[in-house]
Formats: sequence, structure tokens, C-alpha cells
Amino acid sequence: MTQDLRELLKIPATRLDEINAVLLNPDEQVINDFLEVVAKYGTPEEINAKANEARKLENLLAKVAEVKPEYLEGLKWLQEQRDAGAFITVDAYKEKVLSAKANSTEFKDDFAVTLEISACQYFPWLITAAKRSIDEGKLMPGRFIRVRNMKEQEDDGDLVAFAAGMQIVGATYVETLDTKGTDGSNIHLGGPETITGYFGGIGQPNSHALKWIDEFLYYYTRYGVKQVLNINPGTIFLAYMLHKIGVDNEFKISVFMGNDNPYGALWTLLGAKLFAREDGTTPLIGFNWGNSTNNKTMEITAQFRKELGFEDIVRFEHHITETFKHIVIQPYNRRDELLELADHVANISAKHEGGDPEVDGAREHPSDILEYFRAKDEINEAGDMDALEINFMDKFEALNKTAWQLTERGLSVIAADVHK
Repeated sequence: MTQDLRELLKIPATRLDEINAVLLNPDEQVINDFLEVVAKYGTPEEINAKANEARKLENLLAKVAEVKPEYLEGLKWLQEQRDAGAFITVDAYKEKVLSAKANSTEFKDDFAVTLEISACQYFPWLITAAKRSIDEGKLMPGRFIRVRNMKEQEDDGDLVAFAAGMQIVGATYVETLDTKGTDGSNIHLGGPETITGYFGGIGQPNSHALKWIDEFLYYYTRYGVKQVLNINPGTIFLAYMLHKIGVDNEFKISVFMGNDNPYGALWTLLGAKLFAREDGTTPLIGFNWGNSTNNKTMEITAQFRKELGFEDIVRFEHHITETFKHIVIQPYNRRDELLELADHVANISAKHEGGDPEVDGAREHPSDILEYFRAKDEINEAGDMDALEINFMDKFEALNKTAWQLTERGLSVIAADVHK
């Protein structure tokens, strides 16, 4: 009986013909509007060429010299430290943790966990983290998430300096576009007094989905920004189509998307499969789970992620820690669950959005998710910048604690490749 019901789930090939008829209809406004935005920046080949040129380190450094020349000193120092071998290697880190046992331990490299930190809002924080990494023999994150106003950081030089810094330290990074739902896109919503209006309505209503694509292409072609945050079904669909026509964009789905069960994950990955290129690639490279997700959900999803050919492409990004205020009930620490999961579910990213709660919560100024939306001038005027940097370094310490405990158990980690 169960098998008979399963057969009813089969999708007839004619359904694909019907979908293609919509996508290929020359009068279909929803597709025409998308293609019109893309055309502003050229053909996909021209768009990728602009991005590749903008992403070259020498070109990024030239832009830093124009916008924020004082950052060149930090970038030069970063290069010098990398070239001199000042940062601890992963092999040396294993020896530090395990001593003589490091040579006899068989590490599970196929299940290596990416060390991820969020959010590294300001370029000087990268330098602070690098100095502590060198001084104390700690690992640099392999992945950095940023949630700063794009125009603000474009103007003050942080955007281009950080892009250059990521190349130097050998890490991936993600930016968050300004068309993210808190930009006044929904004229009926304001602050906390209208919070229930955001339920199911976060993101890019009406024409703002197209503005999101427009904004992405602006930063992609000018700064080579390749990976951005994605929080809305419409912009996820647009990102799939952008990649399908040849633009080499990538995105990660945000925790605010609310993927918290295997069926939501299946729907998202089925969309990725439908619009995958002939080589099987998809722009979806990071899948951030909702905080309510448990290990069983990720184990179930890992099965069909592999069957769809996405195990090596779509990273499960899981919050190990969260900001102490305004996001989850504290204490929140999922490290023990990660240690149980990491030896059999591949391609996981351990995301650290806060310090360990006993440390973070004891601070005079605990980390707060709402700080991500504060303007830099307002933070400086309030005298809070030093406190925010302390919050960031608490995340750095939490990340290194996770790295240590994974290594103790013979589990591999992916840190920044800060070596020449």
C-alpha cells in the first residue's frame, strides 16, 4: 500500500514542459522584468568578466588606496604575516591539542567542519582577530559573515578592504545586501510595535526582489562580491535563475528564512536541482538552519542532499552560539550536538554568532542582534565600538573552543588558509 502511494508522487514529464512554457514565453512579464535588470550590466559573460577583474587583489588594493588609504597598512601587515608563516597551521594546531597522539589519530577529513563567525562588521576587527591568532596560536575562521549596511561600508572603505583581507587570509565571506526587509520595503511595518507583520512577510515585497538582484549585480561587478545572504523565496528563485543563465553568483540562505524541517529543506533543494546548470552546480552554497533544528533533521536532509548531488556544494550552516540578546532564549550553546553530528554528516559549518553564553552574558555590554542594524556614526557617538569589538572577539574565542573540542575527538576543521 505504501509503495502504491509513493508512485502517486511521481511528477509527469509533461509538468516540466508546462513550466518551461512559462519560463520561455517571450511575453511573460515576471521573466522579462528579471532579464531587463540583468541586461543593465551586460551579458552573463561580460558580467562575470567585470567581477573577476574587480576581484583581483591588486585592483582591490588600488580601490583601498583611493577610499581608505590608512587600511593599506593593515592589509600589508596581514600579507607579511601570512608570507612569514606567522599563523598556526592546522597540522600544528592538531599537535597543540593532541600532542604525540596527533600523528596516530586518523582525522575524518571527509567530514571536516568549517569554522564560521558572524558578524565581522568592521575591517579592523579582522586585524584584531589575526593578531590574537598569531599571539596565542589560535585558528582564524574559514568563513566570515557580514551584516553591515552596504552603502555605508562602501563609502567608508570597509567593503573593499574586507574583500582584500579575505583573499589574503584565504577565507570565504558573505555580505548582506541593503534590500533585506529592514529597508522600508514594507511601508506598513516599523519597529517592534509592528513585529507580527514580519511573520511570513520578511524580505523583498513587490518590486524589491528585482532591486535585490540589481543591488547584487552592482557589488558583484564593482567589487567582485560573490556570496550574499538570501532570506526570501522570491530572491532565492531569482538567484537560481541568475546562475542558470550564466552569472557565477552564490548565496547562503539566512536563519531568518526559517528552514527548520526536512520538508522545507527538500522544497528548497528541489528548486536548486531544477535550476542547476548542466554541470550540476547551483548558486546555493550555504543553507542556514533555523535555531529550532535538531540533529535528526540534518541527518534526514543529508540523505537527499547527497542523492541530489549537492553534498559537496550545499553547506549546512548551523548556529552553535547566538548573540546574547534579542534572538533566542539563553543560554544557547549547540556545541555538544555538533560534536555528535560532525563524524557522519558532511559539509557542516559551525556558525558562531555569539560568545559562549556564560562569557557573553557576563559582559557589561552583551552581544545583541539589533546592533547589526545600527549606523557606524551612531555607534561611535554612543562610544560603543570597543564593546562591539569585545563581543566579536568573544565569538572568536567560542569558535576556537569548538575547534579545540572537534580536534580532541579526531574531527577535522576548515580554518582560514593563512599560508603562502
